[in-house]
Amino acid sequence: MTLIILRIFIYYWDTPIVIANNRTVSFILLVSILLNFLSVFFFLGRPMDITCLLRQTSFGVFFSIGVSSVLAKTITVCIAFKASKPGSILVKWISFNVSNYVVLVCSSVQVLICVIWLLVSPPYVEFDHDSYPGKIIIQCNEGSVIAFYSMLGYMGFLAAVSFVLAFMVRTLPDNFNEAKYITFSMLLFCSVWISMIPAYLSTKGKYMVAVEIFAILTSSAGILGCIFLPKIYILLFEPNLNSRKAILERNK
Repeated sequence: MTLIILRIFIYYWDTPIVIANNRTVSFILLVSILLNFLSVFFFLGRPMDITCLLRQTSFGVFFSIGVSSVLAKTITVCIAFKASKPGSILVKWISFNVSNYVVLVCSSVQVLICVIWLLVSPPYVEFDHDSYPGKIIIQCNEGSVIAFYSMLGYMGFLAAVSFVLAFMVRTLPDNFNEAKYITFSMLLFCSVWISMIPAYLSTKGKYMVAVEIFAILTSSAGILGCIFLPKIYILLFEPNLNSRKAILERNK
């Protein structure tokens, strides 16, 4: 599904609605969502040293790139609206491509957290003899619990900031209505991961892995559906709205 949407998005790359919704950051977001779905494969099968090292860190980095892209899109919406007012000092930020820097800086922080995690106390394969008497459970031990929850906490922080900013500008004119979709996507994202934490802590072994996989798939699908499906609908079924004139008329 993500790959199909990505191809459609690339096909309509130079059309007004794709350009108006920050196509570069949207492309980064789509690629990160695709990588999020693929990162689930690190959680499947028998745990090995390499999969234990990569599954949480890859998921954390890919998700942070995605959420950073959402935050960048939200900031772009805010700046675009403020800059449209006469005499605004934010006009220069439009050409500065601030959204690209937001993605780079916010993602780099998560990369740094994961690198420190891998250097100080990396995940490893653990043989659990105690959870189920008479059985040996092979599982991944996350190493540093502090690093694990720092990764999740930072990702949640980015999502919360995106949600608050998008909620504040959700009533802007239709050209900027992406804020409404971002609000719904971040609300779903935060709801999934907040409910995931107690479920994650109360389970063991394969059930713990299943809970995290469900959270990854659900939150990724939520972002994909809330942000991109409305655009895909217009591109495929209402091409008359995919014009500069139509976009301007919707803002009158």
